[in-house]
Amino acid sequence: VQLVESGGGLVQPGGSLRLSCTASGFTFGSYSMSWARQAPGKGLEWVSGIWSDGSDTYYADSVKGRFTISRDNAKNTLYLQMNSLKSEDTAVYYCNAPNSQVPWGQGTQVTVSS
Repeated sequence: VQLVESGGGLVQPGGSLRLSCTASGFTFGSYSMSWARQAPGKGLEWVSGIWSDGSDTYYADSVKGRFTISRDNAKNTLYLQMNSLKSEDTAVYYCNAPNSQVPWGQGTQVTVSS
């Protein structure tokens, strides 16, 4: 059972990144999924969630209108498209399966800086 995040990096303010989270070892399509982030020196912040079939999505106010969560259950992959990035989006981003025994991944670093 594993979640592996990828796609992070260094981007200038106003830029875009797409994060991916590849799942293995469990029935990915049966689980709601979320993205969360942890900025330097701060606590964990929930960012976005999506139902198991992708029919509904949710966003924190801080990212609404800029980030889009999606999933491809055939590929066991969760995505987070991040546009209009700001310096305050700098954080380690994690995908997770809420209310499950699925362990969190190692995260992927996103740094927004000029």
